[in-house]
Amino acid sequence: MRTTRRAVALSAAFAFVLSAAPVEARELAGASMPDTLSVAGKTLKLNGMGLRKKAVFKVYVGGLYLEAPSSDAAAILAADAPKAVRMHFLRSVDRGKLVETFREGFAANAGAKAQAQKAGIEKLLATVTDVKDGSVTTYVYAPGAGTVVNRDGKDVATIEGKEFAEVLFSLWLGPKPPSEDLRSGMLGR
Repeated sequence: MRTTRRAVALSAAFAFVLSAAPVEARELAGASMPDTLSVAGKTLKLNGMGLRKKAVFKVYVGGLYLEAPSSDAAAILAADAPKAVRMHFLRSVDRGKLVETFREGFAANAGAKAQAQKAGIEKLLATVTDVKDGSVTTYVYAPGAGTVVNRDGKDVATIEGKEFAEVLFSLWLGPKPPSEDLRSGMLGR
């Protein structure tokens, strides 16, 4: 019950942040991201942005938000600290392709840890829908509350546990990210 209350409080606070217009923003490939997000009473700063391309197609711009700038992927993954990844889609992608890509990413980047988080991964994959050009999905981790999945300003799920967050964020920061340019950009390199 206590965990549920914290998750509800986090969801309510996070939904407010996403509905607020950003004062300043950065842009990449036509996608704009706010310089900061507020999570569980902490201000997260845009650490960096990267472009996910598949062949010649621009798929999405990813932004990584942290309390303090870092280019150390392993330290970011290991830290029990608030963090967020925001995906601004530049093209429409169907649910099946997204689920397949997530599954491949978990296998390539989290291995045994992903197996241990199978229930959380399945809960996450159940939230995946077709996305349209301009859609924004944000994954926000807050210690003690879990990871909130927010799609286009609406919270769709909360998945508990730091271990799940580590597996999820490894999709972008692990050894085999969707593209090295995306990972490098998110790490501010």
